[in-house]
Amino acid sequence: MVTFKELKNDLPAGIVVFLVAVPLCLGIAMASGAPLFSGIIAGFVGGIVVTLISGSQLGVSGPAAGLAVIVLHAIEGLGSFEVFLSAVVLAGVMQLVLGFLKAGSIGYYFPSSVIKGMLSGIGVIIILKQIPHAFGYDESYEGSLHFLEPSGETTFSLIFNSLRYISPAAVIISALSLAILIFWDTVLSKKGKIFQIIQGPLVVVVLGIVLNLVFLNAFPEMALRANHLVELPVATSVGGFFQQFTAPDFSRILTYEVLMLAGTLAVVASLETLLCLEATDKLDPQKRISPANRELKAQGVGNIVSGLIGGLPVTQVIVRSSANIQSGGRTKLSALIHGVLILASVIAIPGLLNLIPLASLAAILFVVGYKLAKPALFKAMYRGGLNQFLPFVVTVLAIVFTDLLTGIGIGMVVGIFFILKNSYHVSHTVVKEKSQAGREKYRIVLAEEVTFLNKGNILEELRRVPEGAELEIDMSRSAVVDPDVIELIENYKETARSNNIKLHVKQTAEDEKLEYEGMKF
Repeated sequence: MVTFKELKNDLPAGIVVFLVAVPLCLGIAMASGAPLFSGIIAGFVGGIVVTLISGSQLGVSGPAAGLAVIVLHAIEGLGSFEVFLSAVVLAGVMQLVLGFLKAGSIGYYFPSSVIKGMLSGIGVIIILKQIPHAFGYDESYEGSLHFLEPSGETTFSLIFNSLRYISPAAVIISALSLAILIFWDTVLSKKGKIFQIIQGPLVVVVLGIVLNLVFLNAFPEMALRANHLVELPVATSVGGFFQQFTAPDFSRILTYEVLMLAGTLAVVASLETLLCLEATDKLDPQKRISPANRELKAQGVGNIVSGLIGGLPVTQVIVRSSANIQSGGRTKLSALIHGVLILASVIAIPGLLNLIPLASLAAILFVVGYKLAKPALFKAMYRGGLNQFLPFVVTVLAIVFTDLLTGIGIGMVVGIFFILKNSYHVSHTVVKEKSQAGREKYRIVLAEEVTFLNKGNILEELRRVPEGAELEIDMSRSAVVDPDVIELIENYKETARSNNIKLHVKQTAEDEKLEYEGMKF
């Protein structure tokens, strides 16, 4: 439910997210090989339709950079954007089904170290990707989260190339904007309510427009040109505006190519949404928990609507969601405002928005990226031990040098390795004492859950029991013992006999110690 109780916080946050989202929508559409207006459609559908259905208070949905490569290859392979739209609609239907099947719980099985690594990795990527825009080099599209750019350049080669095309106007605008944002955040925001209502990002956007107009009139050779500014499509009439919408072609919807594409979009979009949902909840100052299954349903409806009117696939997007949180958003009203503003702006004021320098937006995103990847977080993860720090830092590096989903996958592999390693070592405890008969007595107490992964560790422990000793295997605390481990104990019978080891087992707390021959499994 949308409420207006936090309007003073949600309105400025919604405007900031809107300003950040517009170039992202356009850039992702360009990178996807789709009409630019399809990115705008996905932006306002994600902001309005998904927000109204979603249970996430701070998540913001729209076209995702993580799907750009899939979309690009799909449109090229199908040879028709209209046929591609039918796959988007079908993917939305599949997401609805996943929501009703309660598949949203998948997101809860990702380790927190990987989620934090994802957030920090995205923060680093945001900063690196905005450096060229701050220098005035705007050849690469806005919003890429891939290390390898569509142009063939990498994140770092693009930064080095930007040094050869430095625009003094862009540097002045980005430097002043960054200084104002830092000063606003650290000093002015604590001085009075007016500085909390009027957010720093709004000020730097206005400053960027004014400065560039000054340059245009006083120093025309310095002024930023159209390719350094936001580029919204401008319709010359009402009819021209509605002609930018595209209807899907369902004639090939049951073909193998379309069905496979729809399934791929549904799975990847759902996974990205669930990860962003989890990450957004972690960033939420109020620590609210969003209903994952409801989010899948909301995304499904959003993709159905987006596909029907010519939009790109929609997911919850961490860049916009984090910008929403860092700008003071409190409820889903901020995301709704951002969606309404995208729709209203392309109808009413596309010309005014096209005056906003990308350098101003770069400064805003620098701050967003820093807040996601603060050095304090790296220190805290390091103090948490290798089990936490290594999956975290591997996820960060993998995201920076690959892309979002690949990086998360690599981080998960490292995280799972440590989970298995810990499981391997906590399979049992060993107590050593002297028995009444004077023998060395060993007592192996199995853990609550013993899986096949613990088989090697338990076998090594059994091999350490010396000849002539007394051994008790206590299974009374175990709720689950894997058949592989039971088979291991059974096979150990002959070893115990040949080594003169007196073997006992305790199956439940009430059991007497039974000779091995009397054990029942």
